[in-house]
Amino acid sequence: VQLQACGGGLVQSGDSLRLSCAASGRAFSSLGMGWFRQAPGKEREFVAAIAWSGGNTGYADSVKGRFTISRDNAKNTVFLRMNSLKPEDTAVYFCAATPKFGVYRDSARYEYWGQGTKVTVSS
Repeated sequence: VQLQACGGGLVQSGDSLRLSCAASGRAFSSLGMGWFRQAPGKEREFVAAIAWSGGNTGYADSVKGRFTISRDNAKNTVFLRMNSLKPEDTAVYFCAATPKFGVYRDSARYEYWGQGTKVTVSS
């Protein structure tokens, strides 16, 4: 599975961004998808995840109510809509995929990773 994330950029506090991650190499509808992020000097952390069908999702407490994960199985793409961005959201955002059914917060559950897209939020 190859994952290609895009959509990052430099924005101001309070702005919105939508990240996209396109998958290829395996039936997308059989993959659980997740977004993680890594800020400078910090460990990678869970952001959001969505199950195969899109019916089940999970979010980190720090983004709940501001971020929305969704997927379009016809386009083999998962999205992360980020609203009300804060400087502490600054990080490189990675998408990840797992053939396991469910919503997973643990990065070890994911087998495939994209290259990351950088999000910078200025105050």
